[in-house]
Amino acid sequence: MPDVSSEELLEHILHSISEDKAEDIVTIDLRGKSSMADYMVICSGRSTRQVSAISDKLKDRLKEDLGRSSKLEGKDQGDWVLIDTGDVIVHVFRPEVRAFYQLEKMWLPVGMPAPQA
Repeated sequence: MPDVSSEELLEHILHSISEDKAEDIVTIDLRGKSSMADYMVICSGRSTRQVSAISDKLKDRLKEDLGRSSKLEGKDQGDWVLIDTGDVIVHVFRPEVRAFYQLEKMWLPVGMPAPQA
């Protein structure tokens, strides 16, 4: 299966998490700012169960649709799951945990408001 561009991977990820009712989805362009990935996606799930389900389904869809393996961190707790897909890093939070860590503030350009949890 041919590899996809980081933009195509991002679109696939955004579609997957939207299908699973992720909330407050933010995409951050990391190109030129970090060598770890081209994009970061941050979103929320309403409960630990939804956070885990969004993460599991994303991992399964990427493997099934694109042949791409992903690494999951934090799924057992279900408060904050990090999915490393290579070119795109995805963070799925419970709203309270997202508000506490405020990742958007670290990565969004100055003056761009972060979504309210």
